[in-house]
Amino acid sequence: MGYPTEFLNMEQIGAKFGPWHKMELPLSPGGVVRVTDDTQMMLAVGEALAEVTGGTGDTRGERGTRGERGARGAAREGASPLTPAAVEAALRRRFVSWLHDPDNNRAPGQTCLDACAALERDIPWQAASILRSKGCGANMRVAPVALVPGLSAEQRAGIAQLQAALTHGHPTALAASDLTAHAVWLLANACPLTSLVDELRAYAQESRRVYHVGWLGDLAQRAGAPDPETYIAFGWDECLRALDRVTEALREPDVDRDPSEAVGAGWVAEEALATALYCFLVVDGYARPALQRAAHSSGDSDSIAALAGAFAGARHGIKFWPPEWREVIEYRDRLSALGTAWD
Repeated sequence: MGYPTEFLNMEQIGAKFGPWHKMELPLSPGGVVRVTDDTQMMLAVGEALAEVTGGTGDTRGERGTRGERGARGAAREGASPLTPAAVEAALRRRFVSWLHDPDNNRAPGQTCLDACAALERDIPWQAASILRSKGCGANMRVAPVALVPGLSAEQRAGIAQLQAALTHGHPTALAASDLTAHAVWLLANACPLTSLVDELRAYAQESRRVYHVGWLGDLAQRAGAPDPETYIAFGWDECLRALDRVTEALREPDVDRDPSEAVGAGWVAEEALATALYCFLVVDGYARPALQRAAHSSGDSDSIAALAGAFAGARHGIKFWPPEWREVIEYRDRLSALGTAWD
């Protein structure tokens, strides 16, 4: 829904789509709603995690030899050891497959393209990561991490940060992805909406100086940080300031105000999280209005909507999505496979 509004200002969006609360899904020729790179990469993360945890992972479009594909199929028959190396290898394969997918034509971010091309060269992932980048490509795809059953809190945090760091090596990209996954986890576990921002702030404060060395290795050293704790604390501090902007905007909520003006444009990781949280909370967590409000914004509308939709989905499940939307969404079978495996 956010794809056709991305890069437009509010006057242009209003002229083309009318008021935010009347937006509908944009049908493509053939009656299918095409998703953006956000959902494509979310599927890459989700299917990689399904692979290493023994869930169902769609293999269409995967590259590799018959032996490699057979090994991946065997991994899905029983859970593989959930080690950083296993998760990294599965994520790398899926990201490289996405890089070469002919449907990867939805204005993907340059950081993701450059990092995935480097990952294909089979170099250490820390060397492939774009250390200066904290773009929202790191956390637009992280929601599946929160939904995998049986993970410990440390595993969720480590995987959320690792999947971000494979492409975006800035500490704020890691922290925002971890915080986004925690928001999805809280909502899936019935966190009251009135407590959500406070719970996220407490989590960020507890995590400020926790560097998951088993998952991140020497990334902080490569980034030139004086020590790992200082490196990661910088990212959490930026996320805490972004949460403050959400709290401030919700003191006098205006559901008709451009969310990007109220909180942030969302091109960077912590802003995408904050603006999506605002869009979700300003409509009291309802699914359809959260997506409409997020897509009807002047910033990175598809990423903001992807995250707002993830929050709504985690809170409500499938039954709150309009049936006519569920029937026409691209990659419906793959999305359903992950939902069925982990519900």
